[in-house]
Amino acid sequence: MADADDLLSLDNQVCFALYAANRAVTARYRPLLAELELTYPQYLVMLVLWEQARAGRKTRVSDLGRRLRLDSGTLTPLLKRLAERGLLLRQRSAEDERVVTLTLTAEGEALRARAQSVPERLLCGVGVAPERLQALRQELRAMLSALEGEAPSG
Repeated sequence: MADADDLLSLDNQVCFALYAANRAVTARYRPLLAELELTYPQYLVMLVLWEQARAGRKTRVSDLGRRLRLDSGTLTPLLKRLAERGLLLRQRSAEDERVVTLTLTAEGEALRARAQSVPERLLCGVGVAPERLQALRQELRAMLSALEGEAPSG
């Protein structure tokens, strides 16, 4: 059992390890995404839209927010900038004007091909085996599920 001083050591904090790793990963993404003229949050939005488009599904802003764990105050400016850039269209539902659907434009679809090399380039030179990264991703998902009060998924 760790003593009280060890419990408050920065190096013993899971939250700090996650925070520092997040900052390092995001910094590594920055130059790769600059080539696509995307910020990291915009890249995440595009990943979901590409995924949904490939599955033949429309994306509602509310669903996107849930998936990315972003509120509408954060998401709306991101979507507005992506729409102004011509990557997506935002359309209000005729049946319920509170519902906004997102559709990729041809330019948004074309950006997917340019983005395909980003994950591999990000990990190039990191020196972590793909199996370890997959295990880490599973552990983080389980932790997130536990923190959000859900049953962990395999």
